[in-house]
Amino acid sequence: MIKIRKGSWSLACATLVLGFMLAVQLRTTADTRADFSAQRAEDIAARLVETEKERDQLKQEIRGLKSASGDAETGDEVRMRAGLTPLRGPGVIVRLDDSSRKARTGENPNLYLIHDDDLLKVINELRAAGAEALSINGQRLTGTSEIRCAGPTLSVNNVRSAPPFEVRAIGDTDALEQALKMRGGVADTLKVWGIELVIETADDIYIPAYKGALTYTYAHETEEEVAP
Repeated sequence: MIKIRKGSWSLACATLVLGFMLAVQLRTTADTRADFSAQRAEDIAARLVETEKERDQLKQEIRGLKSASGDAETGDEVRMRAGLTPLRGPGVIVRLDDSSRKARTGENPNLYLIHDDDLLKVINELRAAGAEALSINGQRLTGTSEIRCAGPTLSVNNVRSAPPFEVRAIGDTDALEQALKMRGGVADTLKVWGIELVIETADDIYIPAYKGALTYTYAHETEEEVAP
């Protein structure tokens, strides 16, 4: 009878120890899982913060790009406006050549030759009439293009050429033609000296892209200033 009680007591002790060990193991496992979950939550939170920072940075870059390109233009539209892409469209072709008349005695023979200001007048009239793209003898005109006398020739984009000159303009055909032909305008002025000016309208005019370099050494981007 005493042996049975001792066996029962040993079994009870063993069961108690086993139960305690199981409880400790379960608690340890739960704590481990809790620690793992907490660490995972911290990692996710850190990644979320980094993602939000990247998002805000990208938004800022997008706003800057939109501001620089007119708030609506794409990169292709910006390049087109800058004259960096070839274009096709309706418009006019204007051909100018020196006068075939001979200067009279006492007259300045330069009056019968095409000068840079003559070409500038033609270009300004076409721009005022809404020309969207312009070229002179194959040189695309941009915001930095020059038209100036260079001895007996004219320089456009630092490329010299001699008459005859061919000006191409893409835009409303009728508006461009009428701008040059209006009474007292550039065409009438040049005809006084016999300088040839022929205007041809066309439904499909090709204007090449600007081939020069576009670099800024002294100018840099800044914030918009409000006029006083």
